[in-house]
Amino acid sequence: MKHDENKGPEGYRVDAVEAWIRENVDGLTPPFRWTRLEGGHSNLTYRLDDVAGRLAVIRRPPQGQLLPKAHDMSREWALISALGPTAVPVPRALGFCESPAVTGAWFYVMGHVEGYPLYSSDHTERLVPEAQRQKMAMSFIDVLADLHAVDPDEVGLGQLGKKENYVGRQLNTWYRSWTSSIEPAGYDDPRAHEIREFLLANIPDQGPARVVHGDYGLHNCLVGPDCTIAAVVDWEISTLGDPLADLAYALNPWPDPADDEPVLPEAATAPPGFPRRSELAARYAERTGRDLSRLDYYVGFNRWKSACIIHGVYARYCEGKKSTEGIDLVEMRERIDRSLTQSEQAVGRVG
Repeated sequence: MKHDENKGPEGYRVDAVEAWIRENVDGLTPPFRWTRLEGGHSNLTYRLDDVAGRLAVIRRPPQGQLLPKAHDMSREWALISALGPTAVPVPRALGFCESPAVTGAWFYVMGHVEGYPLYSSDHTERLVPEAQRQKMAMSFIDVLADLHAVDPDEVGLGQLGKKENYVGRQLNTWYRSWTSSIEPAGYDDPRAHEIREFLLANIPDQGPARVVHGDYGLHNCLVGPDCTIAAVVDWEISTLGDPLADLAYALNPWPDPADDEPVLPEAATAPPGFPRRSELAARYAERTGRDLSRLDYYVGFNRWKSACIIHGVYARYCEGKKSTEGIDLVEMRERIDRSLTQSEQAVGRVG
């Protein structure tokens, strides 16, 4: 979607930004044609076409008051800079501006990567031929395995976050979210408390901390023309922690015949031609050598966490803090219930 030419690109002072790029980024010559790119957690992301037809992408936080750790451009910049020389495909880091005087916020410029995120089954049907879906899925899991092979200390990411007790810290964070949302949501479920107690009492040994993307999925990958993953994007919530928690989250949307409920028909992984979720897990185990015997624990953890996240959003709608126009609150409440049911089933399989 292109921006309104009369208004200019949202959140950017074009003259100041282009002057900064001219001075600080090699290989780009302003003025640019600015084209808004969708997605990206509401960050203001634009493709830049320079006078010679060269492409880049610029990214800054949304305008307005932000939560302290939300939309962290410096974190994204640190990650794509550090991972650039590794096997993990990321856009090339071109320039980072931490002077809000230029355009009101930190921003960074990265290389343009030819590829598309997949948000829905329509995207998959249109962009990935059925005969290529097995290859794409295996590339998706191989890239995650490559990420989890990176030693954060060796690439300068050892201070990205606390290394120990990732799942325990997550359980505390999201349980606080659940309990503080009960009153405004007018909704509680005893399973949220019972599952948390089980998960706390049975946390597996984490092993060496690795970079966890935190939201690894086809919506945050660019699928290239050859139907492999050309780049991983949206690193703003990445930290250090347990790679198996990252794996279980990444596996959640993929289909498996053993599931009580099929993948939602609008999901990007719903079309035919994809491998089973269990095949992807086996591929990851083969690539990494990691023991996946406790994978159901991590599946249960991720489903429980999803319920807490949705519960918090639901509470904000109920409080009137977010507009409910076009929002199906009944369906949202059903998603909370469904996530807790899936969590309960997963932890029930933990040996």
